[in-house]
Order: sequence, then structure tokens, then C-alpha cells
Amino acid sequence: MTKLTWKLLLFLTMERGGYIYILTNVNRSVLYIGVTSDLVFRLIEHREKVHSQSFTAKYNAIICVYYETFTDIVAAIEREKEIKKWRREKKEQLINTVNPSWKDFWNEVKEW
Repeated sequence: MTKLTWKLLLFLTMERGGYIYILTNVNRSVLYIGVTSDLVFRLIEHREKVHSQSFTAKYNAIICVYYETFTDIVAAIEREKEIKKWRREKKEQLINTVNPSWKDFWNEVKEW
């Protein structure tokens, strides 16, 4: 994707708000932090392994254990970058604050 295409896409999605989310697998051996303007659609992509060569497909990281909602996508992107810099222990603490059992939020999110 060119820089111009990315900027146009970013501009068009700014009005929609955004989400950051954390995925893991059944063994909890990986954590994946992502950002999107459409959480339901993006989680479907992960669950269906639309991008078959992706990190989440390779490690079967389809369990959504955490998400945050933002009024604009720029704030969501900034938060994603912040969390990605954290050590795993801090990411786990964040998850545990709202989801100590690490349940999959998919059933909640898919009803939006």
C-alpha cells in the first residue's frame, strides 16, 4: 500500500473511531496487539485466517482477551504503539485488570 493510499484510508476511518485489541492462542504462548476501525470485521479476519501467512494465523492467535474503544483512530494507533513497547508481563497485567480468566470476548463483540 502506498503512503498516499494509507493516508486516504486513515482519513476516511478517522470519523469511525478505533479499537486496539489483544489476541492470544489456547496455550497463551503469544500475544498479538492490533488496531482497527472495525473490530468485528477484523476479528472475523483473524478467526477465518484470511491472511494465511500472518502471525496470528501461524500461531492460531484468535482469542480476543482484551480491547479498548477510542473516538478516533489516531488515538487508537498511538495506544497500540504504546502497548507494543511493553514487556509481556505488563501486557498480561493489563489483560488481567478487565479479564482475569482470559475469556474470549468474541461472543460479546460479534453481537455489535
